[in-house]
Amino acid sequence: MKEQSLTDNMEYQPIEDHGAIGDLKTVALVGLNGSIDFMCLPDFDSPSIFASLLDKDKGGYFQICPHLQGMKLKQLYLPDTNVLLTRFLCEDGVGEITDFMPVGDPSAGSVLVRRLTNVRGALTYRLHCRPRFNYARSTHEAEVVNEQEILFRSAGEDGVVVRLKSTVPLKVLEGDGFAEFTLRTGEVADFILEIAKPDEVTLSGAKGYVEQGLAATVSYWRRWVRKSTYRGRWQEAVNRSALALKLLTSQKYGSVIAAPTFSLPEKIGGVRNWDYRYTWVRDASFTVYALVRLGFKEEAGAFMKWVEQRCEDIGDGGALGLMYTIDGRKELIEAELAHLEGYRKSAPVRIGNNAYGQLQLDIYGELLDSIYLYNKYGEPISQHLWRDVTRHVDWLCDNWQQADHGIWEVRGGKKEFLYSRLMSWVAFDRAIKIAESRSFPFPEQRWQAERDKIYNSIFSEFWDPEIASFVQFKGSKAVDASILLMPMVKFISPKDPLWLSTLRYIEKELVSDSLVFRYHPEKAASDGFGGNEGTFSMTSFWYVENLSRTGELQKARLYFEKMLGYANHVGLFSEQLGHCGEHLGNFPQAFTHLGLISAACDLNRKLDAEVDKGE
Repeated sequence: MKEQSLTDNMEYQPIEDHGAIGDLKTVALVGLNGSIDFMCLPDFDSPSIFASLLDKDKGGYFQICPHLQGMKLKQLYLPDTNVLLTRFLCEDGVGEITDFMPVGDPSAGSVLVRRLTNVRGALTYRLHCRPRFNYARSTHEAEVVNEQEILFRSAGEDGVVVRLKSTVPLKVLEGDGFAEFTLRTGEVADFILEIAKPDEVTLSGAKGYVEQGLAATVSYWRRWVRKSTYRGRWQEAVNRSALALKLLTSQKYGSVIAAPTFSLPEKIGGVRNWDYRYTWVRDASFTVYALVRLGFKEEAGAFMKWVEQRCEDIGDGGALGLMYTIDGRKELIEAELAHLEGYRKSAPVRIGNNAYGQLQLDIYGELLDSIYLYNKYGEPISQHLWRDVTRHVDWLCDNWQQADHGIWEVRGGKKEFLYSRLMSWVAFDRAIKIAESRSFPFPEQRWQAERDKIYNSIFSEFWDPEIASFVQFKGSKAVDASILLMPMVKFISPKDPLWLSTLRYIEKELVSDSLVFRYHPEKAASDGFGGNEGTFSMTSFWYVENLSRTGELQKARLYFEKMLGYANHVGLFSEQLGHCGEHLGNFPQAFTHLGLISAACDLNRKLDAEVDKGE
């Protein structure tokens, strides 16, 4: 929970001053000032309708707040839900917005519900609904249907129509929805924003819809999170991370997005501004691993079906893309939105992502690891999926030696990255384990031979005796934080002298207290852009897990709990942390939350074992 003062309606809201709500179709970010500053409709990867995070004047927003200065603001989730409360406190009284999106039929349109309750006193509120359709590229028309309903129609090709319904009078001013009203102690006002379809009867018109929808939404999230098998020391943080990951899963398709936002910068004023509203095979596979670890098998099964469909669609081995739209399309043409100034004027604002065309060999290892875990802890995979897996592993036999763009998607040229070799080894290792556990037919000698070649290659070609460390790519003397996965994927013992020496070198080069940089920009492979960036929060949690696995439990616990302190006021993380601890990059970020879950599970187990030994 966070408290701060409100001045000038706080037109600008930092990334970390937001909570997230969603319905497994899309996500909305709600600021401490009662403003919805980011939302895409109808899907995660659809054009934005609100994007004031990227341009506070042109991007669009939907704000409800008291018409007063100098108030204090607080925001919190109802425990174990994705229902968000935003509270306004002042001398004249207390007001509270409850924001939620009911989870229902995956084929139905999204409904955003905002219930404003005046807890105490008498407060005058203003509502300002400024939709800006199609990434703020399309104009729109606003029609007052009656004094409590407005239809906003996009004039662009997207053709989206949204309906704003209210229990207080509404009017249109310069194409935007507006209201000013006073509530007294115990009085309530409801606001519903939904996609409007011709000749479709809206369920939101039913009597008691808000009360019933709120109760059902709270019940849905609490039933879901109760399925978690984690009962460790950091249950609240782990549950919040699981709920955040669930928000990023598509109920309709089973795919998992990396983050619900686009173009939030990795550095203020920098150009590393990417669109993360897609399904990366890597990120989604890691997410499935985290959810399986917590006992959420249904989500893993849905993703396996999505993977099976992709494998069937692409046919030939090696054609697996590194990222897709949520419905499985592979081409994500990158474009710049020059009319938007960017978050804190960090242009360019990009949609789409040209990295979809890169070669990143590590995705085969991440995918095979998630299939292996699902086959072991979820449900046995189908013969059909195994046939497709075999085709891709056979292709990898002939191609793992290639240079590629690596996990960080560098645009400065291909390299022979250690991480890509490591995950290629994982692909062979897990494929062999699946085949042996299920007695599937497979070319045993060929796969084992390639696995062993990679193993020997890593030790002979990626170990630098001068710095006593494994290195980022062949011929380099730099390290990057992806190397931290070596013991985590069981390639090397966490207590092997070669690994311990590498860990110490990574600490020297990349670690600042509990925070870890991905790489040193002046020493590592060029990403094609230059300049610095923030610390990468997922790799910070990887570092904690490495400390746990090496037996440095007290240090691991200290750094883990310090990392928890970098979460925002409602427990959410972006991709990176800036020089002053500010959140950078897209938000909330699946990578960070799954890293937290993995570190919490491993560290909690190790601490329990220490207690059992009486130490």
